[in-house]
Amino acid sequence: MSGTDRKGFTLIELLVVIAIIAVLIALLLPAVQAAREAARRAQCINNLKQLGLGLHNYESIAGTFPPSSIIAGQGNTVTLWLGWSVHGRLLPLLEQGPIFNGINFHFPGDSPINTTIAVMKIAIFVCPSEVDQTPFPNEFGNITNYGFAMGDWFVFGGIGGMQTRSAFGPNRSRRLAEFTDGLSNTMVASDVKAKHPLLRDCGPLANVQNPAAIPPINADPNALVPEYLSSGCGRNFAHKEWSDGAVHQTGFTTAWTPNRKTPGQHVKPVADLDITGIREKNGGPTFAAITARSHHPGGVNVLFGDGSVKFIKDTINGETWRALGTVAGGEVISADAY
Repeated sequence: MSGTDRKGFTLIELLVVIAIIAVLIALLLPAVQAAREAARRAQCINNLKQLGLGLHNYESIAGTFPPSSIIAGQGNTVTLWLGWSVHGRLLPLLEQGPIFNGINFHFPGDSPINTTIAVMKIAIFVCPSEVDQTPFPNEFGNITNYGFAMGDWFVFGGIGGMQTRSAFGPNRSRRLAEFTDGLSNTMVASDVKAKHPLLRDCGPLANVQNPAAIPPINADPNALVPEYLSSGCGRNFAHKEWSDGAVHQTGFTTAWTPNRKTPGQHVKPVADLDITGIREKNGGPTFAAITARSHHPGGVNVLFGDGSVKFIKDTINGETWRALGTVAGGEVISADAY
């Protein structure tokens, strides 16, 4: 071997090594991302379980689950809206006693006396998989990724009117004895997406007006709810105020199955919307499609009345989904239906 011979890589060999490393990274990256998502989902499940414990501790003290909001007046005329949510009422049972003690429940969350509390980010109300955990600009509140079950399409029938069929509703404090479908067969909370696009203040929804006649689960959203396509509704965003007990802020309904796409045209490029007709604070009657959604692939985490948390796939049968949302529907649900 001459003195000029040197050991090293040729350019081709170096390029081959780089290509191999790139392939290995490409193969490993999905696995790493999946592991991270699994960890985030585990934390999300734990948050829901803590909310479940909070609900049962609340029930052991008060004898009922908390109302979603307090509304006073007569019929569809509201004279007082104290919109503090289930989230807010559970705070002392979630190791958030000092925050709870700072709330004046005689005023809603967006009142000046309460905004210091309402704008706080409460970690247990936020799923780690949420892609944007910042508060919504210029709002008197902060986000949540968990909504409580507040109806199918029907949410609020006016003061003294018909009550929702789900676990929570305005002026409604349910006792455990009312869950005749069984606590293990009744959803009480679910994943929702923070700051999800919303249409609201649409007035009465043209084709959804009868609390006793719930539209079919497989109906075309745009045909059933033409308000998705009109410019008559106000554009807003859901689940951006954990303090607000309205269905579009701290609830969900079983109108549509989890993560169902509900497109609208007048708000392009938004292709997926929630919708609320007359809001509860405006007197109702309120009909809404506030859909359970998550950043977890394939479905949503759901908290049941017995405190268990299950992952419900997007492909769940719509009638089963709605049956799980009622407290006393009398439906028979097989163990393998979800």
